[in-house]
Amino acid sequence: MSWKATNMNMIFGGSDNKMNSFENSKAVIVPVPYGKTVTYRPGTENGPRAILEASDKMELFDEELGREIYKMGINTAPSIKVDGLDPEAMVNAVEKKIDDIFEKKKMPVVIGGEHSVSVGAVRAAKKRYQDLSILYFDAHHDIRDRYNGSKFNHACIARRLLEITPLVEVGVRSLSMAEFDFLAGKDIKIVSMQYIKKDPDWLDSIKDYLSDHVYISIDLDVFDPSIMPSVGTPEPGGMLWYEFLQAVRGIIQGKKIVGFDVVELCPIKDMIGPDFMAAKLIYKLLGYIFP
Repeated sequence: MSWKATNMNMIFGGSDNKMNSFENSKAVIVPVPYGKTVTYRPGTENGPRAILEASDKMELFDEELGREIYKMGINTAPSIKVDGLDPEAMVNAVEKKIDDIFEKKKMPVVIGGEHSVSVGAVRAAKKRYQDLSILYFDAHHDIRDRYNGSKFNHACIARRLLEITPLVEVGVRSLSMAEFDFLAGKDIKIVSMQYIKKDPDWLDSIKDYLSDHVYISIDLDVFDPSIMPSVGTPEPGGMLWYEFLQAVRGIIQGKKIVGFDVVELCPIKDMIGPDFMAAKLIYKLLGYIFP
């Protein structure tokens, strides 16, 4: 059965979440199955389907928060039709869809797909929140201006986002010489994994750089490959599950989260753990954002 056929009936959180119509929801899951600019392991276009399928197997009661998070209202939109589009056209399609979700006063949750899908979502968010900043979790700086002939390659996405609004990079541990040279002297807040490991108070250094309204972008390769091998460009030395949850929960306290994305899942056949982890991560974040 094809992605398009199965996705029509796929709901984040499974059958128990069917009660969450668009009208009654606070958040809307937006699948974007796109993988045109991947540069190492292909398959990110299959990420949204894998996340939705895994979410059907989650316990909807959250032990940490002591409640069933889905009851806050989580709607699942049909996937955006991006197959065959060039990267810029895909970005425009995402922006249009997220514009509509903001217009209806819902919070968008984009699931990718490669990291380039974030640009359209952030463009839409910036139209409504002029003080917007981005909390950007990634193993890579993604600050190239162009890669493989495209300004919207997944290796350029932080650069494109910086053209829209300020961002804070967290968990980074890989960059090119050209990116290193570009960053020299730039007023960009970077919290690398080396910094995280050296400074136990690293969380305190982030909040002051973020505005009141924050969009969160999470490339799953920010996690260590030992717990998240299903990404296109894995990097050793990443964040672990509880380390990440403690960080994101601490950072967003007192901030208004206007939307977020979870991207770059590249499913591996017969390895369901990473898919489930991505679904659980989305569910936890929604629980933190909507107490």
